Amino acid sequence: MTNPFDSYRPPSGPQLSRAERRAARRSGDGGREEKMVPKVEFESYYGTPVVKAPPWESPIGIYLFLGGVAGGSALLAAGAQLSGRKVLRRNSRLAAFGAAGAGSLALIADLGRPERLLNMFRVFKLSSPMNMGSWILGGFGATSALAAVAELDTISGEKLRVPRWLRKLVHQRLAPGAGLASAALGAPLAVYTSVLLADTSNPVWNELKNTLPFVFVSSASLASGGLALVITPPEEAQPARILACLGALSDLYATKQMEHQVDPTIREALGEGKGGILLNLSEKFVAAGLLGALFGAGKHRKIAMASGISLMLGSALTRFGILETGLHSVHNPKYVIEPQKRRLARRQAEGAIHDGISTAG
Repeated sequence: MTNPFDSYRPPSGPQLSRAERRAARRSGDGGREEKMVPKVEFESYYGTPVVKAPPWESPIGIYLFLGGVAGGSALLAAGAQLSGRKVLRRNSRLAAFGAAGAGSLALIADLGRPERLLNMFRVFKLSSPMNMGSWILGGFGATSALAAVAELDTISGEKLRVPRWLRKLVHQRLAPGAGLASAALGAPLAVYTSVLLADTSNPVWNELKNTLPFVFVSSASLASGGLALVITPPEEAQPARILACLGALSDLYATKQMEHQVDPTIREALGEGKGGILLNLSEKFVAAGLLGALFGAGKHRKIAMASGISLMLGSALTRFGILETGLHSVHNPKYVIEPQKRRLARRQAEGAIHDGISTAG
């Protein structure tokens, strides 16, 4: 019987010796052998994200920005009310109400149907940032509207057809109290959205939970101060310049702290893609606006307006950059897995846990 292996012939062509095969595996940058194990690339099942991305789009970015403008403007209006600056008070009250109204429209546009916003008022739940934010927005909208109505009546020369006793009640009693009430709700309105983002499972937003509120408060301060610089004469806008400068300095510091205190992988995410570009641009606009507010906005109206616009652009880019970075991060599993592994190792080293599961920050 013929052995079938007798017909086997080695492949044709020159054969390499062991030494030659070893040399072929060597790289050309110093003779080091190439690693036989490729670099690990994190993957998820069937290519789906490990964490589901929220269905948020640009209207939410607009709402994040305008909420900060509204809250900061209400605080500025209260300060102007207490210090007797009528022009700044009027402009800031109208800005607070206008920004809150436009922000509400952006929120409704993202929700798709107006009744979805109304459904948020069916319960009062302290443990839900979204529910509490809805009540804050509702209370702020009502109080800022009452304060703005008084200013609009004054602008019209009190030509609105209302009883004299009602006009007196609104101007002397209701509007001052409403202005102070909206100021009390202004800070929560400006910051609650950062808590809302950090309360999700998004790897970037959750990692920034300790620093994001400071960034949002600073961003709201410089944006509202910047808007007041645009719409208010320099001789009336000194409190706005102070608020804008303090907000800009705080924003630049808080942004750097945000980048330095996060996990290295999340820091990488903050510098990547469209979100990284927006955050980088925001720092430049904030710095330019700060210089203008410090060295020219007090005397020159054009410099004040340019400075204010730059500050508002910087604030908007910060909000959109944070939003875009978070939405982008869920598409790369390593932004979820690598920080979890480091948290697990740290907690195990501290003796906190002894298993292999860690989802807590």
